[in-house]
Amino acid sequence: MRLLAWLILSFAPFLAVAGHQQYEPLAASVQAALHSAVSDRASPEPRFANLEEKIRWIADMSRRLQRRMPDPQARIDFLKTVHYESTRAGLDPQMVLGLIQVESGFRKYAVSSAGARGYMQIMPFWVRLIGNDGSNLFHMRTNLRFGCTILRHYLDIERGDLYRALGRYNGSLGQAEYPNMVRGAWEGNWSWRRATLAEAR
Repeated sequence: MRLLAWLILSFAPFLAVAGHQQYEPLAASVQAALHSAVSDRASPEPRFANLEEKIRWIADMSRRLQRRMPDPQARIDFLKTVHYESTRAGLDPQMVLGLIQVESGFRKYAVSSAGARGYMQIMPFWVRLIGNDGSNLFHMRTNLRFGCTILRHYLDIERGDLYRALGRYNGSLGQAEYPNMVRGAWEGNWSWRRATLAEAR
């Protein structure tokens, strides 16, 4: 495989904006479905159209994330898990990276003033609602799975309206600042497209 030309992106300082998801009673069927979604123990190996695309995506995103996560193996594990959990929930992995940038600045142990935790700033009440006693919101895969499942839930409530779903995720529904920050991080730092067949050769 020929060498890829890397994009050199300069990172602006990452602003952490804590997620303050609001507690809302869930119907028993919704609670059961969300519990099932976070409990599945399927392998976190991401799926791509082909091996070359997988290598390109991980290498490109790893380069962009290097300043925030210097350890190469930890960085690759994180990216593979983000991709797996995002696509599993029907989300764009690059959008999820933008959300993580805004929420925690990629800090695994970030805690907000409201008590939201980890990369995706999950409020602890979600453990009571859909998790179990062993759910540790500082565990990378647990945090990413909860975050992606919760955002998918909000997208379903909002009938696919990402702007409103992001507002719910952050507890700022109806205010433009947070959704615009996530979109800015997503498009400014994590935008990525698949290579065409001609480009891949």
